[in-house]
Amino acid sequence: MSSRVQLALRVPDLAASVAFYTKLFGTEAAKLRDGYANFAITEPPLKLVLIEDTAGEATRLDHLGVEVESTEAVQAATTRLAESGLTTATENDTTCCYALQDKVWVHGPGQEPWEVYVVKADADSLAKQQGSTCCANPAEADTVSKEPAVAGGCC
Repeated sequence: MSSRVQLALRVPDLAASVAFYTKLFGTEAAKLRDGYANFAITEPPLKLVLIEDTAGEATRLDHLGVEVESTEAVQAATTRLAESGLTTATENDTTCCYALQDKVWVHGPGQEPWEVYVVKADADSLAKQQGSTCCANPAEADTVSKEPAVAGGCC
């Protein structure tokens, strides 16, 4: 697998969203769990993550990401981002969104949360583990971020 962009959306109706994106991209969900689905789309190369939001709000952006092939690629991204002057927040061996991951978070100029991450293994939980910013606030990661708090996610 080469790198691919990730788009994570909060959706009010997971079943309807899965049906729509299955038709739109011509592929079934790669992972379907309670309140969660993801698509590993080959063309265009995209990881589409759907997180059910039972509050009934319209679909909205949760976070953006770049899925990479290895922990070493995450570490290289962390170094590159920090050396370019961005504030980073790292998480290693964090479990969220049904996956064990290593990741680094940064925020764009509009405070949009971005993660560079690798999925190391499947996991049994959507919810974040203690100390993880998954499905919460990336500014609360193990490495303290100077960026303002912004709702964000994982996956």
